[in-house]
Amino acid sequence: MSQKINADDLVVDFVGGAVGHRFRKGEGRGNALAKAAGLARGVTPDIVDATAGLGRDAFLLASLGCKVTLIERSERVHALLADGMARAAAEGGAYAETIARMTLLHGDSRELLPRLKPQVVLVDPMHPPRGNTAEVKKEMRQIRAIVGADPDAEELMKVALACARCRVVLKWPLRAEPMAGIRKPSHQILGKSTRYDVFVNARITPQPDKD
Repeated sequence: MSQKINADDLVVDFVGGAVGHRFRKGEGRGNALAKAAGLARGVTPDIVDATAGLGRDAFLLASLGCKVTLIERSERVHALLADGMARAAAEGGAYAETIARMTLLHGDSRELLPRLKPQVVLVDPMHPPRGNTAEVKKEMRQIRAIVGADPDAEELMKVALACARCRVVLKWPLRAEPMAGIRKPSHQILGKSTRYDVFVNARITPQPDKD
């Protein structure tokens, strides 16, 4: 019998915990996500996080100077994100500056992406929990209890590939088979338990950093 997961205590926290630690440490552009999204010297793309979830990737990218639009279709998770962003903004300073670069939308990315015409799209569909800590596994079980699976992930990827002006990044378990039904990625960037399948449509034009 599967254990019932209580998601009532799930919160989005950009100030405390692992996210806050990484932020205060000043994690730079050398991390795998930043490389996958195309950040480089003079290149700070606008990004749409099409599956916002707990917002951690979006916050990291915004902390590096990107303007990030977060799309979340779950009303409950959207509310958690809005609360977390408000609390981080209230901290002022660098937290407020980072949140100011984040725009939160409630809706279905398959419908919103064609209107947004983004430079870069990040897609992180629901898949088995990653990471080794009980905290991460619990959070992933909690959010899965709220949003369920993502049976339309392939459809979302096809929309993203059609709409992204420069590239699409698929965040996927390290050893998982490629997502069926979509083209082969241009390249991959591997992490410890995650890989980023990068689909390049066009070169991102260098531009001054937006900090």
